[in-house]
Amino acid sequence: MGASRTPDSPALDPSLLRAVDAALAALPAGAAVGVALSAGADSAVLALHAAHAARRLGLPLHCFHIHHGLQAEADGWLIQAHRLAGLLGVGCHSRRVTVDVDGRGMEAAARDARYAALAELAAHAGVGRLLLAHHQDDQAETVLLRLLRGTGPLGLAAMRPVTARGGLVWLRPWLDQPRSLILDSARRFEALSGWRPVRDPSNADERYARGALRTGLTPVLDARWPAWRRTLARHAAQARDLSDWVDETAQADWAGLDPDPDDQAFSLAAWRALPLSRQAPVLRHWLRILGLRMPTEARLQAWLRQLRGVHALGHDRDVRLGHEGVWIVVRRGRVLRIPKTQVE
Repeated sequence: MGASRTPDSPALDPSLLRAVDAALAALPAGAAVGVALSAGADSAVLALHAAHAARRLGLPLHCFHIHHGLQAEADGWLIQAHRLAGLLGVGCHSRRVTVDVDGRGMEAAARDARYAALAELAAHAGVGRLLLAHHQDDQAETVLLRLLRGTGPLGLAAMRPVTARGGLVWLRPWLDQPRSLILDSARRFEALSGWRPVRDPSNADERYARGALRTGLTPVLDARWPAWRRTLARHAAQARDLSDWVDETAQADWAGLDPDPDDQAFSLAAWRALPLSRQAPVLRHWLRILGLRMPTEARLQAWLRQLRGVHALGHDRDVRLGHEGVWIVVRRGRVLRIPKTQVE
């Protein structure tokens, strides 16, 4: 406990601490901050560094732990999370969730349940900014997995350092930091405090995409291209710049589509007048405004073909694109979003 409160604690890493300081420096004194704490090494070390930075900056800090119930050891992980928060002198809030796969993969379902629960806990605690422990290794894996899944150049932007969603700002200060620094800090903290991080066996489970990558492909990449993580993380930063430029262009294009005041419809003719390369980005921009998930690339291309050929169909009512409980239809030269309950 004393080691974690000491400014020159040997468990703290200067590079990791600078990154956390930079993420929190602009916050006004008294602004509450949260840390997503699984009790694994990454999130534990983030909580350690965040506690140090928050005390110095005058920011209340809260730890949030999500109990998925997917592993037999999950009850022990919850106990470890609360123990660590006690050592750091901060509050810990936990919530149990039920993971409903519902046609999705287990990884995606667990992630969605976790983020929803974290947002609820943050709102309850009055936290507007939440720190996540994703690091350079995670970012490189995400880029590689997205490349293999064919998400396209913009998808290679992977995780962003700052993301605003649902009234909460998600902060990832360590996307440029290698995990080796985190593990070194975790070992030092364990030696000083006796607190040991938990290990989630699913991280190396080959049934899951990341587990298969870590156990099968990572050793090959490490042996042949030892700097691959840093290289792919750099690609993510470059793709992020490209994605930002595309988003800015799409936002400007959207303003020229004569959108309704509530953004529920836009001019088909104005959209068709755009260069072909800018039609898909502005359509994605509209879906984001509506709060809808992005369609698969195959579905999006099918939409583009129908919207581009609507006049050849003979009647605009022939266009009815179903997506996430809504219809995207064409009426009197305008593309509209309509709840499926309103269309028979």
